[in-house]
Amino acid sequence: MGEQATRPNAPIRTLPRPHRATIGRSVRLLRAFRLEQSDPEHFYGLLAADTVSQLAAYIPMAGATVADVGSGAGYFTAALGAAGARCVGVECDTGELTAHGPPPPGSVLGSALALPFGTGTIDVCFSSNVLEHVSNPWLMADEMVRVTRPGGIVFLSFTNWLSPWGGHETSPWHYLGGDRAAGRYARRHGKEPKNRFGQSLFAVSVRDALAWATACADADLIDALPRYHPGWAKGVVRVPVLREFVTWNLVLVLRKRRAGRTRPDRPA
Repeated sequence: MGEQATRPNAPIRTLPRPHRATIGRSVRLLRAFRLEQSDPEHFYGLLAADTVSQLAAYIPMAGATVADVGSGAGYFTAALGAAGARCVGVECDTGELTAHGPPPPGSVLGSALALPFGTGTIDVCFSSNVLEHVSNPWLMADEMVRVTRPGGIVFLSFTNWLSPWGGHETSPWHYLGGDRAAGRYARRHGKEPKNRFGQSLFAVSVRDALAWATACADADLIDALPRYHPGWAKGVVRVPVLREFVTWNLVLVLRKRRAGRTRPDRPA
């Protein structure tokens, strides 16, 4: 979340609008993204509402138990609650939880690498732009699958390293190397970047994400798409090399396999 972000207001119950991945929607998100630092409430509010409608295309939100992994200031938690979900935010950084007052309602302090939930207890395990900030991303992904109930949904979105925004505030200089980009940022701004390569920002690829998802023993990959692109651009994630640069942000949607089910190509 942006450092200037303020806490979202308590949610008012609203139904998610049907999600339409149009060019107009992509343009709105791009314009809002440019206001991330100056008007974070507008950007994160719009992104949260869009993401909830995207998620609702896979599973009804009303009454669903949702874990928001890496919830930060609680924008997605609030939007999920407004859609009727019973949502709990999990955040490992007390600074993010308390930067703007008491922790957001429904938040717990915990690690994405050891989620504080029992196995198979969550209807939807959701995470937005957190995977690239953990040192062991596939352990986090495995944890998300573990806590999801059979038939439930894992919605995992992250910014891949070779995308134009892969270095976050140090972009586009991350193409010359994460350490070099961080050093340039520090010299230019007189402070270290919030997202320090190798410490709080790691190089995660579309290729590795798809490899993890397709090899997952307990869940089936039901969708993989560039999060902010129009629907007709979905096929880009199937093009090696090119996908690393143009995806920007990858969404993986998996459905937890029910007991007794195995992949068709795997022995029972």
